[in-house]
Amino acid sequence: MLPWHAWTVMTDITLPASQITLSDADFERFRDYFYRKTGIDFDLSRRYFVDRRLIERIAALGLDSFRDYFMQLRNGNEIEHLINIMTVNESYFFREEYQFRCLVQSMLPELLARKNGAPIRIWSMPCASGEEPFSLALYLMTHWPALETHDVELLASDIDTQALAAAREGIFSERAVKQLPAALRQRYFEPFGEERYRLDADVRDCVAFSHVNIVDAAQVAAIGAIDVVFCRNLLIYFDDVSRRLAAANLFDSLNPGGFICLGHSESMSRISSLFNVRKFPDAIVYQKGLNA
Repeated sequence: MLPWHAWTVMTDITLPASQITLSDADFERFRDYFYRKTGIDFDLSRRYFVDRRLIERIAALGLDSFRDYFMQLRNGNEIEHLINIMTVNESYFFREEYQFRCLVQSMLPELLARKNGAPIRIWSMPCASGEEPFSLALYLMTHWPALETHDVELLASDIDTQALAAAREGIFSERAVKQLPAALRQRYFEPFGEERYRLDADVRDCVAFSHVNIVDAAQVAAIGAIDVVFCRNLLIYFDDVSRRLAAANLFDSLNPGGFICLGHSESMSRISSLFNVRKFPDAIVYQKGLNA
């Protein structure tokens, strides 16, 4: 989760956060608006999370009510800031490493057989603050000898502009790097302040970052044709309609025979019939048909 700053009083008449409330109607109005903008659906189980961040933001802007804030939200550039505070960007290096093994041992050999020397394009979406795409870079560098003779393009995208800025900086907490082998930490990271580490610049330069909303077909299409997509633990925040839309956009982005990896609790089979299920020794992934 990106850090959130406490509210500040903007004028003498501004209400403190403790005195600002959201009605059920306010919550539903916000929920509908945010869903239409992002595809993310906050159900009632997330009500406390939503209310707390909205109230803090309303107070920080010196406003007194959700009504005042909603007018500003609809008429300005506030939506980008709101997306940043409402999205969760907590990750760590080598998360669900078994999928990286599957990439190296099963997916990449299959892709190489039909790429005819063209670069393999791997896309991390959402990339949060960079742990996943940089994990891919490090894993390929240390576990895939064919990297010396084959070009790989690593792309990474997120809807959260603050997360993207943090990813480009490449500075990570102790928690984010704790799963890494000690040899990798020593070789590719240097201490950066108290209990923080900065990734080597050469590794940072391996990844191209961009701002993308996965339910926006035009933004997804702008990424170009992809061979492997890592889209892990995102679709669980969508409703059925948005999941199907996101799945269709991802399908269109893939080259024939391309693969998509989801989070361990997600199943594309329950979302879309567009993909074929592939059961490799290390992981179950989803594939676009060769003739699709």
